[in-house]
Amino acid sequence: MVSDAEPRAPAPLEHGGDLGAARTLFPGAPEPFVDLSTGINPIAYPMPRVPSDVFARLPDPNAVNQLATIAAKAYGASSDSHVVVAPGTQSLLSHVFALAPIRQAVVHGPTYAEHRRVATLVGHNVKESAELDGLSGAGLAVVVNPNNPDGRLVQRQTLLALADELRLNGGLLVVDEAFMDVGPQGTTLAPDVGCGNIVVLRSFGKFFGLAGLRLGFALAAPELAERLRSALGPWAVSGPALTVGMIALADQDWIDTMRVGVATSAMRLDAILHEARLQVIGGTSLFRTVRVSGAAQVFFQLGRAGILVRRFSEWPDLLRFGLPGDELAWERLRAALAGL
Repeated sequence: MVSDAEPRAPAPLEHGGDLGAARTLFPGAPEPFVDLSTGINPIAYPMPRVPSDVFARLPDPNAVNQLATIAAKAYGASSDSHVVVAPGTQSLLSHVFALAPIRQAVVHGPTYAEHRRVATLVGHNVKESAELDGLSGAGLAVVVNPNNPDGRLVQRQTLLALADELRLNGGLLVVDEAFMDVGPQGTTLAPDVGCGNIVVLRSFGKFFGLAGLRLGFALAAPELAERLRSALGPWAVSGPALTVGMIALADQDWIDTMRVGVATSAMRLDAILHEARLQVIGGTSLFRTVRVSGAAQVFFQLGRAGILVRRFSEWPDLLRFGLPGDELAWERLRAALAGL
């Protein structure tokens, strides 16, 4: 696929979406970059008009409560008392992991690296387990569902059985459902957080394509939810984010249409990757992950063509492709892959 003489690509970027670093790596690449390095929906929710006074005053606590009510309905939680509104799920990780007893923490991996890093900072002794059975005796068990980057899905009943086992020893199950907006219906654990030792994380920005808004949610039993709200403190979420979140999460027509749209785009991406003889090993409707020998060289050649994909230090033979956002981006991707 690529020549042995192809220059070796630099070390992977720590996270997707870093176009500044990409321009440093590929200074001669054509602009604009086609950024396929994230799992963020490239077709963003149309930004509503936000009244100017929302920017001029502190966030309204009533707006937080209203958004929690809307989010509870959208995600399937029992009530707004189970919903914590936060400035992105990343900001919640340390607070959520601090709810668990400080002993062995186990992350169902391989997966998103931030869970292990943050749990270690909180004080947990952290390891990964490729087998779900390896999480049963943990004080803190973390499952990303659907998983990033391979789209692995753990069934709801299996996770509920794990939560039951953890409860016997005071353990906490944290399920990161960042991509559950495009997951199978009935798989979320949102309706089950009332049992007391389950926390579900839901990302707003990925599916709605508004990652820069910094909005996310923790779903938990009321006692745990109140502890998380106290840890975040007042005015944690900006007024504009509250306003946009309320409108977008209540727009069921857009949500239903977009679920179909991204699924169709994912199938189109599959076809293009297949044409390039790249082996798709998994993903969700917002991204596809391929296994390829010489992944670093493929990354480098795509980067020189102005196509940024995600590669991983821990999985050197994998590349993740997000969805192109318009026809020009689709054609540039097809041409760049043909050039391999």
